[in-house]
Amino acid sequence: MSQTPEGPRTYLLVDGENIDATLGMSVLGRRPNPEERPRWDRITEHARSRWGNPVTALFFLNATSGQMPMSFVQALLAMGYHPIPLAGDASEKVVDIGIQRTLAELRNRPGDVLLASHDGDFLPQVEDLLDGERRVGLIAFREFVNHQFAELNDQGLEMVDLEDDIHAFTVPLPRVRIIPLESFDPARYL
Repeated sequence: MSQTPEGPRTYLLVDGENIDATLGMSVLGRRPNPEERPRWDRITEHARSRWGNPVTALFFLNATSGQMPMSFVQALLAMGYHPIPLAGDASEKVVDIGIQRTLAELRNRPGDVLLASHDGDFLPQVEDLLDGERRVGLIAFREFVNHQFAELNDQGLEMVDLEDDIHAFTVPLPRVRIIPLESFDPARYL
C-alpha cells in the first residue's frame, strides 16, 4: 500500500465523457435519462471503502467550447470531486491528454489509483503504474473495456464493474454480459 505524508491515499480519475458515451451508445442505445446516470458519490464512496484510503477524486471535463455545465460542476464539488475542465484545439482529445498526463505524474508519487474509463488510450500509463507497490483498478462496464486491459490483470490490474460491483445506478441497466453463476439472480430477469 502506498503512503503519502498523511497516510495512504487513493487517486480516482474519472473520464466522464467516456463513461457517459459508453452508457448512452453501447448500453442504452440513446441519451441516458437522469435516473439512468451513474451516482458519482457512490463511485467516490466505493473508492474510499475499496482500499480504506482517503480519496482525491478528479473529474475530467472537456471545456474546449468555452462552456461548462455549471450545475453539474457544482454537484461534483458538493460530492468532493475536483472538476478539471480542460480546453484545447478542437482536434485534441483534451480529456484523454489530461488523464494521460495525470497518470504519468502519479507514477512519481505514492498512492493507489482507480481510473473510470473504457479507453485504451490509457494502457501505457496504467501499465506503468502496475509496479507491485500500489494498487491499480479500472472502473467501467466490463463488457466494453478495451480488451488489452484484460492482459494487465495478471500484473495486478483490478477490474471494477460500475453496476455490479459499485451499484452506481438506481435502476437496473439493460446490459447483456457474461454473468458469473455465483452472482446470477434470476429475480432480476423475471
